[in-house]
Amino acid sequence: MEALRALIDRLEQDLSLQQPERLRERIDALDRLERYLGSPANSGADSVLDARLRSRVESLCAGLEAANQRLYAAIRHEIRRDAGAAAMQAWAPAFERTPETDGDGYDYLDALLTGVLQLEEPASEPAELSADMVFYQPTPARRIFELIARAGLAEHDVLIDLGSGLGHVSLLAAICTGARCVGIELEAAYVDCAARCANALGLANASFVRQDAREADLSTGTVFYLYTPFTGAMLDEMLARLRREADTREIRIATLGPCTPMVAREPWLRSVDTPKADRLVLFRSRALA
Repeated sequence: MEALRALIDRLEQDLSLQQPERLRERIDALDRLERYLGSPANSGADSVLDARLRSRVESLCAGLEAANQRLYAAIRHEIRRDAGAAAMQAWAPAFERTPETDGDGYDYLDALLTGVLQLEEPASEPAELSADMVFYQPTPARRIFELIARAGLAEHDVLIDLGSGLGHVSLLAAICTGARCVGIELEAAYVDCAARCANALGLANASFVRQDAREADLSTGTVFYLYTPFTGAMLDEMLARLRREADTREIRIATLGPCTPMVAREPWLRSVDTPKADRLVLFRSRALA
């Protein structure tokens, strides 16, 4: 209890937490305070002291969340007036290879992306997955920033996200670059949500197609992204399709997750760095003979 009081006192006195750039600290504070609010040991508190503490915690949470919402609204405004690249790229982390930067966990950047995109809940439950398809999990925001930086996405590029889910990769890449970004996704409810978000933000360079990735038009793609959307024979078939695309031009493939070792075995690809499943790995097709 004393530790909680000390935390509340410190947060109430730290007026700098209202500054937009203190998002990371606000998210950390909200996580700590909300753990207190949700603790079974405190859920039935009825003493005057506990009631006062709870009121202070709730007030702090409301103030911190209000500051977050102001930040998200300001960035959305910048995106709508075609100035979103600077607003979002200001949050892009520096990428240095250390053990701490590996993995696919989520952090304050995911709260930022969620707040900016404001994706609606899908109107229906996703369909049952068929063989070799993988349960949807969004790419961590820091990995999307890394993809944008390491692939060097530019206006001449077409990024195709194979198994795009709710569209986080295509949407953030469209905001931050002039590249045309296409999400290929079989689940209709996900495609609808992503398309509505792109429309709400005025992202003319982001589009979403409901289609089996094995049947999609890949002819314009220069960069392809796979966060292990499928495995087994389906992944083999997809890699064979990408191999045919590489026969016509140089392409880049970025992977994250368990699909990476399988992609790394393809002789027509060379990895820019050591392939590991818990890293974003960039591959380039080998020069045409």
